[in-house]
Amino acid sequence: MRHRKRTEKLGRKTSHKESMLANMIVSLIKNGRIETTEAKGKVLKRYFERVVSLAIRGDNASMRQVVSWVRDKEAFKTLLRSIVPRMKERKGGYCRLVKTGFRIGDGAPLVLVEIVE
Repeated sequence: MRHRKRTEKLGRKTSHKESMLANMIVSLIKNGRIETTEAKGKVLKRYFERVVSLAIRGDNASMRQVVSWVRDKEAFKTLLRSIVPRMKERKGGYCRLVKTGFRIGDGAPLVLVEIVE
């Protein structure tokens, strides 16, 4: 039984999925918003909120985990200098998904993933 095992496979192997999500987290930090499919957006939101929560905690072990997900130095600095101070008083909900329509080629539902101000 798969009760309480909520993982999205996204049609990829685990290593490919983790690399793709790490790259999407870096893009989200650098640009503030990205447009992607709804399935990827929902998974990205879960991982991004975990990364921001760890960065807010700020101890050594948490920062090592944040570095393992945010694999770009500039994005890591942006996360610590601008995003974390804005989010310190929030108790969650660091990004939002806004439905934008459907993709032309295959009709996949698209969402805009953006960091909450």
